[in-house]
Amino acid sequence: MQLWVGLGNPGAEHSMQRHNVGFMVADAIAEVHGFDATRSRFQSWAQMGRIGGEKILLLKPATYMNKSGQAIGEAMRFYKLGPEDVTVFYDELDLEPFKIKVRRGGGTAGHNGIRSTDAHIGNEFRRIRIGIGHPGNKTRVTRHVLGNYAKAEIEPLTDLLGAIAAEADWLAKGDDARFLNEVALRLQATD
Repeated sequence: MQLWVGLGNPGAEHSMQRHNVGFMVADAIAEVHGFDATRSRFQSWAQMGRIGGEKILLLKPATYMNKSGQAIGEAMRFYKLGPEDVTVFYDELDLEPFKIKVRRGGGTAGHNGIRSTDAHIGNEFRRIRIGIGHPGNKTRVTRHVLGNYAKAEIEPLTDLLGAIAAEADWLAKGDDARFLNEVALRLQATD
């Protein structure tokens, strides 16, 4: 079993913010792969499903970003999982918008959701970093991260979410390089 987590903040006012792209990915994966109905578990909205023969528990922590590690740790302990079984989808300032990178381990780069996750489960989980771009000036970072996607960004965002969900089989199999390659090919086809 694997635990996949989309990071974001609860509440309708946050739903289209760049900081909530992890929630958006979780929703896209659940829809494309026909996951069970959402249930409230582990201080989260949880859905169970299968991708490529792998059982996946999909979480969207309802704890707010800076405490998301609590929810992840609770689910891990319940299912007796290790950090190697966890994949976290989240926004990344230092990546160009709509670019993705995958890595295992590493630092927090100032991301409160990742800092909380590190504190609760260690840092050896898989990270799917989704670029939101940097506003250019650090005084504008908070407004950028907590700002809604612009109208012009909705189509590339939708394409990216669809590509991630469609190629999630490769993540389930642990083939991160193939996942990145297939997502890139899908996105090229939409240009």
